[in-house]
Amino acid sequence: MPMISKILIANRGEIALRVLRACKELGIASVAVHSTADADAMHVRLADESVCIGPPPSRESYLNIHQIVAACEITGADAVHPGYGFLSENAKFADILEAHGITFIGPTADHIRIMGDKITAKTTAQQLGIPVVPGSDGEVKTEADALRTAREIGYPVLIKATAGGGGRGMKVARTEADVIEAWSTARTEAAAAFGNESVYMEKYLGKPRHIEIQVFGDGEGNAVHLGERDCSLQRRHQKVWEEANSPALNVEQRMKIGQICADAMKKLKYRGAGTIEFLYENGEFYFIEMNTRLQVEHPVTEAITGIDLVHEQIRVASGGGLSVTQDDVHFHGHAIECRINAEDARTFVPSPGTITHFHAPGGLGVRIDSGAYQGYRIPPYYDSLIGKLIVHGRTRVECMMRLRRALDEFVVDGIKTTLPLFQELVSNQDIANGDYDIHWLENYLAKGSA
Repeated sequence: MPMISKILIANRGEIALRVLRACKELGIASVAVHSTADADAMHVRLADESVCIGPPPSRESYLNIHQIVAACEITGADAVHPGYGFLSENAKFADILEAHGITFIGPTADHIRIMGDKITAKTTAQQLGIPVVPGSDGEVKTEADALRTAREIGYPVLIKATAGGGGRGMKVARTEADVIEAWSTARTEAAAAFGNESVYMEKYLGKPRHIEIQVFGDGEGNAVHLGERDCSLQRRHQKVWEEANSPALNVEQRMKIGQICADAMKKLKYRGAGTIEFLYENGEFYFIEMNTRLQVEHPVTEAITGIDLVHEQIRVASGGGLSVTQDDVHFHGHAIECRINAEDARTFVPSPGTITHFHAPGGLGVRIDSGAYQGYRIPPYYDSLIGKLIVHGRTRVECMMRLRRALDEFVVDGIKTTLPLFQELVSNQDIANGDYDIHWLENYLAKGSA
């Protein structure tokens, strides 16, 4: 594969700026695409070239494959980095780019398809030796199937959409009566959200943690893992706070599950960055899905390994292979990421508008990934994430103290943000002890905190 000379960044916001910075560091020309609502975005200002690809609605701009391919042809971009979200896990998009001779900085379209369907992904994971949650063999097509499968698995059970994510098309059932209602409701939600009503069933775990393993493959049968991230602090299945390493795992557990995942990616001949996600309870890991893209929380892995994941993506896509072997990967200290959203910290209602004052914290071990600036107007059309605060320390205690200090320095005025929530969390004793699961934050918020 020839070396990449110009990358079109098919995304917006902080991830577009993150990719742009990597391009500049590697001496690769960059193209920013944007909707009319994002004409003043920071990545658009800093890119070598920019192309407007449509009006504010995503389907007419950032999800418009025809417009993005046209932008590649106009600018001569020979590669596309999709970031996360939008078209990052769209197999059709990867196929179309390949047909036009444009490098997709990501996995093959086949691997996106395999891992994009949760039933196929689970079957594939089992074949690759990855531990999975007990559940149905495939789609649960009828009420009778649902009842029979629930009896076999044992209550409670979780009914989930085979496509999509974010908690939509996902229902817990604790009795037979629950199963019938949950099966029907999940199918309806799945059809509305993803255009696919298929659902499957898994054992529902009571108080698990959400642990994910970062993997990288070169597409030729070589792969490494870069440790885990603990993403258990969630609201409505959306991650809020991520950290590496997990407070729940020891070195032996970390290396064992990491090696299982790396070996699986070798067998699959996976190419590029990927994240294998697990529920973890009572010392056991249970596969839930694989994301075939860069994750929002990738900076915490970069902080503890010193490896630039976007550089690595571009290197692999260029045919340069992995820059490290497993023996080269070492973990240093502890890192935490807080997702700062333009939302009310109590109600989580989005708060678009103009940022009147913006002051980012600094100092040793503090990183801000954000395209926001004073005077920037946050549009109402997209995800409410405006930035990520990533803090690194030699120990978890040092990291927490540094995070507390950085949060106190962070100023975003003119809109509401979730900064007050993190100021509460960093002072909470359960969080300080690393004693939380995937239900902890919602239970905390239900008590009226934040």
